[in-house]
Amino acid sequence: MTSSSEASRLDSLEARLTSLESRLGDAHARLATAEDELAILRILAAYSPRVDSGDAEGVAELWTEDGVYDVDTGVLNGHEGLIEMVRGDAHQGLIAHGCGHVPSLPVVLLDGDRAVATGYTQLVVRSSKPGRYTVLRVTASRWELERRGPVQAPDRGWRVVLRTARAVT
Repeated sequence: MTSSSEASRLDSLEARLTSLESRLGDAHARLATAEDELAILRILAAYSPRVDSGDAEGVAELWTEDGVYDVDTGVLNGHEGLIEMVRGDAHQGLIAHGCGHVPSLPVVLLDGDRAVATGYTQLVVRSSKPGRYTVLRVTASRWELERRGPVQAPDRGWRVVLRTARAVT
């Protein structure tokens, strides 16, 4: 038989263990959320250097196979549409002229295996004056993402399903 004080001590230890397990669970959930947000930020940050260097396949792999890029100049469907855009004359002309897509830090909102990120991008091009650059356009973007791959992957399975981009006027 256990004494009353031993039972009280065991009850206290059990309560502390339950509290610790709860706090560890909360910390794990917050860490997973932070890892997801960081993975999404990395995906969005990868877009600019890939598109500015003409890495068409690299741009396409940020999207799902059936992903859509709805920009005010047209709608690009799937990997093929994205690859055609990067390899197209208009974009290749920007690259040849010297351009950079300079993103702002987007706001990321997570909802389970879906996320929405909103932010701005400036398209900067080299000016005809040496050492000068001009902002060609400022674009507001809404990126919709879904987890379509394993959470253990470096990108935690996130891919863009829809990017809607409009010039700020």
